[in-house]
Amino acid sequence: MLGITDFWTYVLGVVAIILLPGPNSIFVLSVGAQRGVRAGYQAAGGVFLGDAVLMILSATGVASLIAAYPALFLVLKYAGAAYLSWVGVNIIRSAWRRWRDRAVPAPAPTGEPPAGMQRPFRRAAVISLLNPKAILFFVSFFIQFVQPGYPHPELSFLVLGTVVQFFSALYLSALIFGGRYLAGQFRERRRLATGATTAVGTLFVGFGIKLATASVG
Repeated sequence: MLGITDFWTYVLGVVAIILLPGPNSIFVLSVGAQRGVRAGYQAAGGVFLGDAVLMILSATGVASLIAAYPALFLVLKYAGAAYLSWVGVNIIRSAWRRWRDRAVPAPAPTGEPPAGMQRPFRRAAVISLLNPKAILFFVSFFIQFVQPGYPHPELSFLVLGTVVQFFSALYLSALIFGGRYLAGQFRERRRLATGATTAVGTLFVGFGIKLATASVG
């Protein structure tokens, strides 16, 4: 079908991969909880853009070029690790700054966004793009399901990419509306909000460390 082999196996694999927690989904959930549904979908839009670019790079062979040149991989890897860690540290600092100022009423989700969650579309896109392991994953995963010799492989990649974006949209929407519920809880419980935000920042620092210590293979 359209140059795709084992389509339903691919769908099951995509669902399993999307459900694995990562910096993109954690960021979208956090933005939804801190800033509301609209900002959450802005972050989701950044994820969609970043993933689309990575899939295009994979389809055109750029990811294979990165895999063939370890020095280029290292540059992207450390840049991505530094960015994730920087986002995490800013989120932690913002959480503890708000805890120190707890005598002041908590801002509404539509107020001044916390550090690390400003410009959610751009931040989410950068988080997606500065992840060389994701590029290598897309190349190895997609190739398995594209029929060799099919005259229009771009059509095959388009269908495979659409499947990824569809399930990603469903999952991120669930996270965004889950974040909306959390937002109400956070407004009523300042200590809970500080602890949860600190945990999110720590996760991002952990993602950065994990990426920095990852190997090409």
